[in-house]
Amino acid sequence: MHKVCLIQISQMQNLYHLRWLRSSMLASQMRHLSTLPAPALAGLRVLELASVLVENRKTGGDVTRSWRLRGDDPSKPSSYFACCNLGKRSIALDAQTPKGQDLCRRLAATSDVVLASYKPGDAEKLGMDAQRLRAKHPQLIYAQITGYGLKDPRVGYDAVVQAESGFTFMNGSPGEAGRPTKMPVALVDLLAAHQLKEAVLLALLQRERTGEGAHVHVSLMAAALSSLANQATGYLIAGQVPQRMGSDHPSICPYGTDFLDQDGLPIILAVGSDAQFRSLCEVLKRSELADCPRFASNAERVANRQELLSLLASAIAETKRDELLLELRRRKVPAGAIADMATVFQSDQAQAMVLPDGNSLGLRQVAWDGHQRKKLKTLPGFGEHSIEILTEDLLLSKDEVQELVENGVVATHGTS
Repeated sequence: MHKVCLIQISQMQNLYHLRWLRSSMLASQMRHLSTLPAPALAGLRVLELASVLVENRKTGGDVTRSWRLRGDDPSKPSSYFACCNLGKRSIALDAQTPKGQDLCRRLAATSDVVLASYKPGDAEKLGMDAQRLRAKHPQLIYAQITGYGLKDPRVGYDAVVQAESGFTFMNGSPGEAGRPTKMPVALVDLLAAHQLKEAVLLALLQRERTGEGAHVHVSLMAAALSSLANQATGYLIAGQVPQRMGSDHPSICPYGTDFLDQDGLPIILAVGSDAQFRSLCEVLKRSELADCPRFASNAERVANRQELLSLLASAIAETKRDELLLELRRRKVPAGAIADMATVFQSDQAQAMVLPDGNSLGLRQVAWDGHQRKKLKTLPGFGEHSIEILTEDLLLSKDEVQELVENGVVATHGTS
């Protein structure tokens, strides 16, 4: 096996990729920030590092390029890859060679932020660790993600960390038949990316004030634990170990509970106050439930949860979903239809988040927006921009680049 270091440089406005979703997502979020008119991050350069293990140098780059659904076009990058790589540029270097390592360090020297997701110790072997890079360039912000911290050599995987941090145990159907269930998105990767993005933005602010960069670090486990919220404090303060409850909320009822209308269409309720509960009962023509001492307060509703949910299920089963939701919204009772992905993207809100690039579709990674967005460039091929970056950014001659390609230090699109 021969190890190739895949570099995709994220350069705000002319952006410059990482193997794991968490760092790709962070770079993607920052890239999307740069598409706003007169963006605050314009000109910021982000160097995103990824390692790809390949045999005999036959590789298509990032492994997520091959994680295809049945409907994916085999001639294009996978829809999985598309979720966080629009608008980037890709350069492929062999970072186990001295010349490849030198090029990596030269690219880092021209960057504002370096993103690394190696397990502890690997970046040091490549000469791309925070201490070495920042010793010569103290203004550099080195943003690092690990699985379990800087002193733990284990590699972090989203599904495993979801399990180890308690999320999987809590998620799923209740009762003996219910099994622990992983979230259907890479939840921990996304949480870690958001945590690191905040750290990078704060480090950029500090650099503006002091001129000094920083080494910021987030582990997948710490990001997961910090997001346990009330489930963690319920255990730490009340000693309650959260159990699987399906969609139900441990402290509020009926909140998060799903029901079916007369046509079997699902609806979810999020009733958080006594006033909302009374309005719900009146809409369902079950006002007596709001007057019943067993359901008069949230504490009583939680204590008598199963009885109440059974009564509400019977009442909702007599309704039409659209009509019920319309009336509940009119009465300001929180409720919504449970939608599949096809239904979700029929909404104006979802369509506003779609980023067509001419050949494929992507999704915005930044939810807030007050401006008209610019169009992002297409998905990068593996090593597609190697020559462009080496000649335009590092000012190498065409002969120098050709020698690097011939010696296997650099891979270009279609030659890997």
